[in-house]
Amino acid sequence: MTRDERYERGLEVLNEVDGEAGQRVIDSLADVSPELGHQVVAWAFGEIYARPGLPPRDRQLVTLGILTAIGGAEAQLEVHVNAALNVGLTPAEIVEAMLHAAVYCGMPRALNATFAAKRVFEERDLLPVDPAG
Repeated sequence: MTRDERYERGLEVLNEVDGEAGQRVIDSLADVSPELGHQVVAWAFGEIYARPGLPPRDRQLVTLGILTAIGGAEAQLEVHVNAALNVGLTPAEIVEAMLHAAVYCGMPRALNATFAAKRVFEERDLLPVDPAG
């Protein structure tokens, strides 16, 4: 597969999963590091997200857990909370995943992640979150 073909495949996956939020990230890199934007699309989405081993919903759940655990990635968490909603996770499931992560990565990181999720829920008019799903 050529570089352009990987990019095109990645762009399709990016649009399916992240929608406008993902494209905004790529666009924001155009004047500083277009190559990083290209790699996000071609490699992360064209190669990794496109793999058949996990459905998009599960990939987003893993991504939320990792971004919560590493901390300092609240901007990326907002993009991926949107993506998680786009691929079928509910707000309650997202909040539960972040609560669960607190056991392993600590309260401050889980709090920061939950507040990032809350910003997305506010934008999408999904508050208050119903814990029943």
